Amino acid sequence: MASSPRGGGNFDCGLQIQTRSVEQTLIPLVSQITTLINHKDKLKKTEKTLRAVQRVGQAVSVAVGRFVAVGEAIAAENEDLRDEMGLACFEARRAGTAIAQLTDVSGLEQCEGDGRSTVFSDRTGMVKAARMLLSSVTKVLVLADCIVIKQIISSRNKVLVTLEQLERVSTFQEFVQIFSQFGNEMVEFAHLTGDRQNDLKDEKKRARMAAARAVLEKCTMMLLTASKTCLRHPDCESARINKEAVFQRMRLALEQVIEIVTDTRSGGEAKALPVSIYAGIKDFKVKVECLRDSLFCVSCEAVAAQLEALVEKTEDFTDSAYTRHEQRETIIQLCQITRQETKQLINTWRHAQSLKAKEATDEMELSILKTCQSVSDLRRELHRVAVGRATELLKLHSDHLVLKALKASGGDGNLEAVADYAGTLTEHKEQLVETCRLLCHISGTEPLEITCIHAEETFRVIGPQIISAAQTLALHPTSKIAKENLDVFCEAWESQLCDMAILLKEINDVFEGRRGDKKTYLSLPRPGKHSANLKTVKAAKLDAEELTSIAKLGLELCLLTSDVDSEMERWDEQDHEMVRLCQVISSMAYSMYLFTRGEGLLKTTLDLFHQAEVLSDQGLQLCHILHSLSTQLLEDDRILVLSETEKLSDACQQLQACAKTPVQGKSDIFQKVDSSIQNAKDILTVVIYLLPICNKLIRKCKSECSCVALPQHRREKRLNTTVSEETLNGKGSNGFGVKSLEQHMASLSFLESK
Repeated sequence: MASSPRGGGNFDCGLQIQTRSVEQTLIPLVSQITTLINHKDKLKKTEKTLRAVQRVGQAVSVAVGRFVAVGEAIAAENEDLRDEMGLACFEARRAGTAIAQLTDVSGLEQCEGDGRSTVFSDRTGMVKAARMLLSSVTKVLVLADCIVIKQIISSRNKVLVTLEQLERVSTFQEFVQIFSQFGNEMVEFAHLTGDRQNDLKDEKKRARMAAARAVLEKCTMMLLTASKTCLRHPDCESARINKEAVFQRMRLALEQVIEIVTDTRSGGEAKALPVSIYAGIKDFKVKVECLRDSLFCVSCEAVAAQLEALVEKTEDFTDSAYTRHEQRETIIQLCQITRQETKQLINTWRHAQSLKAKEATDEMELSILKTCQSVSDLRRELHRVAVGRATELLKLHSDHLVLKALKASGGDGNLEAVADYAGTLTEHKEQLVETCRLLCHISGTEPLEITCIHAEETFRVIGPQIISAAQTLALHPTSKIAKENLDVFCEAWESQLCDMAILLKEINDVFEGRRGDKKTYLSLPRPGKHSANLKTVKAAKLDAEELTSIAKLGLELCLLTSDVDSEMERWDEQDHEMVRLCQVISSMAYSMYLFTRGEGLLKTTLDLFHQAEVLSDQGLQLCHILHSLSTQLLEDDRILVLSETEKLSDACQQLQACAKTPVQGKSDIFQKVDSSIQNAKDILTVVIYLLPICNKLIRKCKSECSCVALPQHRREKRLNTTVSEETLNGKGSNGFGVKSLEQHMASLSFLESK
């Protein structure tokens, strides 16, 4: 973390911050300390100013003292971090005390002459104390974060031990007992890793974590049925192969989670993602366009070599047996055009260099435009081919005829028919694997690339597992367990096809410039300090009949989220506080929609109700923003906004009351789910109505007075300004007053949730 460039030095403590919770906890402290250090060197010395300054110093000292007390309590509970945490807490306490002493200006003597004095008796000492405070607080937070990592590792180790026990069991009774323990441990692991996934700053790590957790979730049910099948038919080779594949995949997913949270890889250096065509084209265009500013920023040979590497990657499209002839010809032709335009660019580039030109000539500018256009045309065609292929495959497999045939032939004990349909499924698997690889090339973002790679791996693994499960059923056609096992693997295949459809939509959104990064917000309830007693949390999943009943309501909610997104795209100020809150509300509602399909990160009704409660809180925050906006409007406009705000507030309160109402019994729980989805719909309906109105009113106010901003934006503008006498006395909306400082320092109590 660093201070403002205006002064105060660099506050980097040398510790890497990987989570948003630590970063967001530090940002207010950094802003306030920086503001304090960058105060006016001279302020008029009044009794009121002196009292305000002294209160600031005392508030810092008291707040740091409370913060340190929590850190020391954590140190006492964790022996391996005790010394390091203790030292960081000692330094934080000493820095807080130093700031209190340096801001104690009661004994300052007035300077002779103009009757003014500096606020701090030792500015250098203040900078040093501030640096020490930020460094030590950061270290305490990062060390506390290490404890969370330890919890995840410990939870993983428990899961691994139980996994090995499950693999060795020989009786049903022993299996049921151990699997019950395994289920509780997996619930704990799911909560810990879910919180960690949402807290990670790095988007690629979040995507990798989501992929690993998806594998663990699906494999848990596969493990149950595959193990039961193996116990019922211990001499069946296909059942053994089926079971071993599940255990192996779970171990790999568990290892991947630990690699992500510890930022290490067991085999050595982290494996870099292969460069996609999209990323290659983006980098190529950047290099070409930078020639406008400098003719020597890159060599001609480097540009030519990068283009050839791009053309080579298009062979994944042109060499595919599933690419139609006319598509192959179009791609080859576009590659040739791009080569020609790049060659022409290099010629004009070298000519400009020979003329000692300082910037691109007109001829070279034209070549740059043509080269960028040709490579963009190539990208557009590759996108069309990949998306078209994926759409056709999804439509082809929508009826799941091959899976149904495998189930039927396996149930009939027809090994020959199973072998025939297994060949067909293998061909389908290869088509899907190759299509996922093509989608990875044009996905547009690294998180989506990771999701494509996960989809490719899932199809590659589940295909053979379905075949081995079908072979087992064909050998034992009367076995209910073998039939159940095949059903589970077929459902996993169907679920991955649904995930692929969602992935395809997100890729299209990115390509077309729409919001393609919709996140499924997960606000799982924290079961208690240090994640204890997770097994006591009672939650339920909707069965197939209930999911069918609520599907229509969920789809209506999904359509409303799309309408919200469309309205937000029309805003000029995409960083507006109202847009930010509406994005959060829309994303949370979208995760509730996924729940109605049995997908996404909300797995149980408990997760859904907690998500609904958080959504209602965000809606009430939006009401506060709207009230602030209404104060800047004319009478008629103000009445309209306040009227709709009241409707929004009522809908949020209804959702909150519904989410908090305790219920028992299957029918009551389903009714509560139905009501929660309906209330979320009501909230989005009001939001959709308000967004265009507020957008229009804000534009109108800007055109009239050129000065409309919400209080939050005004506060942000003040952060880097100097501290005035009024600010020190708490009159500013977010100056360095005692109340503001105490609020920011109190936020450091996030340690308690760790």
